[in-house]
Amino acid sequence: MKKSSASKETAASRKAVAGKKTPATKAPAKKAAAGKTAAQKAAAKKAAPLKRQAPAKKPAVAPKKAAAAVKGVAPAKTVAPTSPRGESRTALVRRARRIDRELAEVYPYAHPELDFENPFQLVVATVLSAQTTDLRVNQTTPALFAKYPTPEDLAAAVPEEVEEILRPTGFFRAKTKSVIGLSKALTEDFGGEVPGRLEDLVKLPGVGRKTAFVVLGNAFGRPGITVDTHFQRLVRRWRWTEETDPDKIEAAVGALFPKSDWTDLSHHVIWHGRRICHARKPACGACPIAPLCPAYGEGETDPEKAKKLLKYEKGGFPGQRLKPPQSYLDAGGKPAPPLGAG
Repeated sequence: MKKSSASKETAASRKAVAGKKTPATKAPAKKAAAGKTAAQKAAAKKAAPLKRQAPAKKPAVAPKKAAAAVKGVAPAKTVAPTSPRGESRTALVRRARRIDRELAEVYPYAHPELDFENPFQLVVATVLSAQTTDLRVNQTTPALFAKYPTPEDLAAAVPEEVEEILRPTGFFRAKTKSVIGLSKALTEDFGGEVPGRLEDLVKLPGVGRKTAFVVLGNAFGRPGITVDTHFQRLVRRWRWTEETDPDKIEAAVGALFPKSDWTDLSHHVIWHGRRICHARKPACGACPIAPLCPAYGEGETDPEKAKKLLKYEKGGFPGQRLKPPQSYLDAGGKPAPPLGAG
């Protein structure tokens, strides 16, 4: 009887164990299903924010050739700025000189945009160009030089009469004082002749380094960099320098180019600033040096809209000079209208 009861206990225990194992075999399936559901929920949570995010902007590609816009091939409408951060000195020099070469092809007839026939007329016109356009100066100086053709004549002029002539240029009282003062200095200190040295020119009333280099480069053929407002704006946009002081800009940019290139470089940069790379709204979509410009995209990049922003001969308008060089006229340039002609 003991043996029989023991065997019954053994059989009962086996059945109990077997009963426990049966639900255990179904548990992994439930856990897997639960795990799958949790994974799907986690993935859904991770994916949800991505659906609400704005699509990333596609970086546009700059035109392959800098001359593309000039030849009528439309550049890309938007161009991601090419950052020259970390650009080596050698790379900067190469990029700067390439920009100058490209601009020389676009403006092969670049010249000083002040009308003048001799160094005296050029130094006076350059002093008058402060805070106004070369066009306005060119419309005003014919009457001035007709009445006062030499330094001696202007030195002896009645200030009120000169002021009346110079009124259209703005700041006419200060400018009258400067041109009469420099004429007296030329008469008394330099025998009525404009000196051809920087140290002498900057001693004249109203003449700074910028004016002196305009005179030296264009009247005497001596290289100089003209750091006007256009020049300052463009060389900073191109990241040739981060300087803001004109003298420091002159030194920094001058170090990138051979001295023999300085005068023509000034013309190329200033012409580009007046015609295409404007201060408020550059015509980026019509710019021939787009692939080389770190600031491309600051202005209008649509080619058709950019064309409407072009000025002077690029936009079909008259240039700055009443009597421009023949090479400019041969290239399609138009002379400016005289004062009062509209």
